[in-house]
Amino acid sequence: MENNETKVMTIVKEDGSREEVSVVLAFEFKDTGKEYVVYTKNEKDENDNVTVYVSNVDRSSGEAKLLGVDDEDEWNRVKDVLRELSKAE
Repeated sequence: MENNETKVMTIVKEDGSREEVSVVLAFEFKDTGKEYVVYTKNEKDENDNVTVYVSNVDRSSGEAKLLGVDDEDEWNRVKDVLRELSKAE
């Protein structure tokens, strides 16, 4: 991230509890207008890689709500963005 600044966002889980996570990337597909956020809880998997999560940002209610990415074509586009990001680092 620019200036090594970590952006933190608070997510509210279905049970109402809150969790702070670090934002890795936020982007929008211009052709669909859909917004996405990539974030991490700074967890590592068995290979010592940091686990990241991707959510679709729904602002239709006036309040940002994180939704899963269920459509396969949409998910493939998101993965392409993540691949490009990993090449840039």
